[in-house]
Amino acid sequence: MISVEQALNIILSEINVLGEERFAIPLSLGRVLAEDVRANRSNPPWDNSAMDGYAVIAKDTKGASKDNPAVLNVIEDLPAGYAAKNPLKNGGAIRIMTGAPMPDGADAVVMVEYTEKTGGKGSRAGTHRGTHPKDGSDGWGVRIFKEAKIGDNIRKQGEDFQTGDCLIKKGAVIRPIEIGIMAAIGKSFVSVYQRPRVAVLSTGDELVDIDEPLLKGKIVNTNGYILSALVKECGAEAIQIGIARDTKKDLKEKLGVAAKADCIISSGGVSVGDFDLVKDVLKEMGTEMRFWKVAMKPGKPLAFGIINSKPSFGLPGNPISSLVAFKQFVRPAILKMMGRREILGKTIPAILTKDIKKKPDRTHFVRGLLKQGAKGKAGTHRGWVGEYYAEPFEGQGSAVLSSFASSNCLIILPQEQTQFKKGDTIKAQLIDDSFLYQKF
Repeated sequence: MISVEQALNIILSEINVLGEERFAIPLSLGRVLAEDVRANRSNPPWDNSAMDGYAVIAKDTKGASKDNPAVLNVIEDLPAGYAAKNPLKNGGAIRIMTGAPMPDGADAVVMVEYTEKTGGKGSRAGTHRGTHPKDGSDGWGVRIFKEAKIGDNIRKQGEDFQTGDCLIKKGAVIRPIEIGIMAAIGKSFVSVYQRPRVAVLSTGDELVDIDEPLLKGKIVNTNGYILSALVKECGAEAIQIGIARDTKKDLKEKLGVAAKADCIISSGGVSVGDFDLVKDVLKEMGTEMRFWKVAMKPGKPLAFGIINSKPSFGLPGNPISSLVAFKQFVRPAILKMMGRREILGKTIPAILTKDIKKKPDRTHFVRGLLKQGAKGKAGTHRGWVGEYYAEPFEGQGSAVLSSFASSNCLIILPQEQTQFKKGDTIKAQLIDDSFLYQKF
């Protein structure tokens, strides 16, 4: 029997990243980049206005205030999507909208909140302050109530990124923002890693499907649905093979179908009972077994091997054991196949709220509730660790689904340690993102 750490290392050493394929960027959401994305243009491609207002020459507004405005001639309206027809000269202003390119000659933008439109043509700054242009004059002007400095409210060319910059690194998961960045540089197609096709097989004469009669002695094939959902949650494709009965013939037939996928997950049939046939059948089919017991609770009877260069996981039949084993071993393997960089479950140091005792034979994964508590008094607070508390649940049986549904973490109790006291700092592994959205 090997440790959790040894098992994980063996598994990951056998896992290879799948091939690449190209997708249109709208279809690439959630996929993993198989290339670095580099800018083929600067962003913004030219200086542009960050505000609605007036493009000006900053020195024309020197000393401008509410009581002593600078009055400038407005020579043009410039909406977004257009370029100025004329360069700006001293004494002039161009009304400009957010995103419009800066006119030649302009070196600042005054926000519209600090201006007031006049009814006629203004005069050059410094020679005509604080008076209205005469009614009936041609054109119109603007009063500027705030002195502008060079560069005010201007987005500079390349301020976001420059041509040649690496914007997104290979191995990143494509989110909406990555799609937006690729759109900004005109990249309509992108290379991503293939998604693994993962076969999910349940074994056992006692199993019935979800819509079959539940006769005495039978149980619903819960694992098939849990494991398929977990595979999809990873971003891979789940292929439900169904239920294999406790005969070598049926197991070989179902496992033969499963072997066409990129990865095989079976549940049940890997313990030491007379009808636990999965390991034997896998060996007969040419599987190279790497291990079949791990020093963990729940999840001890776990088999891992390679069949036709593809990973095969034999998980326990108890639903919680199967689920915990998936989280620790199968999920990292699938994520690695997909090219993900971060493949291990996130853990947070937390304070244990109850005493726990265990034997020193296995690493325990205890279902619990991770909460955020109040900070301690000044001088006694132990840092951010003390802000989190892990409360273990009473019901830890391998078939108790309800306690897992109420959990948001697995409290990890190391193999060699036997006693854990209330107030000890432990590691809590997040089950999913529900803790991040919890209201405190």
